[in-house]
Amino acid sequence: MLLKLLDEPEKIPIAGRVVWISPARTWGTRVRGVGIQFIEPEGTLRAKSENILAGQLESSKATHAL
Repeated sequence: MLLKLLDEPEKIPIAGRVVWISPARTWGTRVRGVGIQFIEPEGTLRAKSENILAGQLESSKATHAL
């Protein structure tokens, strides 16, 4: 798939697989969405995503990152 990270202009080609799906009719606090397990050795995507998430540590806004 091609992944675009927030404000990054480029799309990064990445291999992955779907590990969970939450349909539109979810119960409780579950949010509709898809979980993807990336199949990539240490590299560009990991470094970029860690930098983005590091900036979110002080935020009061909830995320669904694992």
